[in-house]
Amino acid sequence: MVNVHEIKVFVTAAEELNFSRAAQRLHLSQSAVSQNIQAIERTYQVELFVRHGRSVQLSEAGLAILPMAREMLSAARLLEDVLVNVNGDVAGELAIGCATTSGRYFIPNLLASFQRDFPHVRTRVGLMSRHAVMDGVLDQTLNLGVVGRCVEHREIECQPIFEDRVVLIVPANHPWANLKQVKPADVLEQPFISRESASGTFEMLFDKMRAHGIDPDNFNVVMQLGDAEAVQMAVENGIGITFISEMMAARSLALGRVKKVEVEGFSLTQPVFMIRHVARVFTRAEAKLWEYVQLHRVELTADLLHNLANVTPA
Repeated sequence: MVNVHEIKVFVTAAEELNFSRAAQRLHLSQSAVSQNIQAIERTYQVELFVRHGRSVQLSEAGLAILPMAREMLSAARLLEDVLVNVNGDVAGELAIGCATTSGRYFIPNLLASFQRDFPHVRTRVGLMSRHAVMDGVLDQTLNLGVVGRCVEHREIECQPIFEDRVVLIVPANHPWANLKQVKPADVLEQPFISRESASGTFEMLFDKMRAHGIDPDNFNVVMQLGDAEAVQMAVENGIGITFISEMMAARSLALGRVKKVEVEGFSLTQPVFMIRHVARVFTRAEAKLWEYVQLHRVELTADLLHNLANVTPA
């Protein structure tokens, strides 16, 4: 008889293609993962992985059974959901992929509130690219995803979580720090801290600048960083100015480390969405979280912004 635990180990190892990372996800030792895989291979006389030192790749047999293994785990998950929730409780595990900077602030706030109402639901949040979130939702290795743009895909359903404003921030001692407003073209004259091109915020920003007749290629980019927090720190240290999520900047603004400056005729908001697979049979935990977002997103956003803005310097 096929062992569900061994199948779960196999699927996790197939997703990670690394026994050490699979062990971390499963809270097992690396040797336990290797032993589970070897037990399946011995029992059925099949090689599931091709080993190359520390790295592994799925064999032809491993690739063939992976979709069926996932279906088996999905059926087991639904059976467990029925058994656990038969008395009316909501329990289970949720894996969520997050691809937005502001979402990294909002999601912990959302899940803390959700788990106060549903304490038996366990959640795991992974920070990853938008493409990785999409792939995870489509192949159902993720229950839900958080992205900066509503995904147009026949198998993906999305709902808004909150709307974040994108603002211009400058160092606290910058000549613009006490100005109420500047013109869009003025931004080109300033040293600018940019994100990598894959940033959803900067994709929207550049589209907006073009609408004002300004070519983003003319920005005086003095530094390009891959992480939004690093961009904000560069502004705090006086290296340049940038556009950033207001939710992310709220703490630095409250502490006086940076200043917000309005740009004439320039208003940019970034909606953030939760996505799920439309064909998935949802557990009660998944359905409850989806519903919880619909009911409480406005108050959760307001609470988070209030908490971020009301900080006391250490």
